[in-house]
Amino acid sequence: MSLVSIDEFRRIDLRVGKVLEAARVEGSRKLIKLVVDLGAEKRQIVAGLAEYYKPEDLVGKYVVVVANLEPKRLMGVESQGMLLATCDKPVLLTIEKGGDEHVGERVC
Repeated sequence: MSLVSIDEFRRIDLRVGKVLEAARVEGSRKLIKLVVDLGAEKRQIVAGLAEYYKPEDLVGKYVVVVANLEPKRLMGVESQGMLLATCDKPVLLTIEKGGDEHVGERVC
């Protein structure tokens, strides 16, 4: 494990988002396309969660998003951020209380 400085960590823009829509990516076993409300904007995010979550179970969840990640195309679909989750058997990092009032808020 390599260590990062606090200045490097501060460069990562973590935001609270609310999942508005979720659907399987056609032709993929693993990918789900989500529309996430980040307060000032909505983002499309593609996540490898389909083996662990049903799309309909993600709608309405408050999640933590890496908002300043460069966009990337997965199976021809642009992803404009990344959800935080555990790696081996994904469990999403979610916000338990006061979700709507925190949408778009920076996580520090």
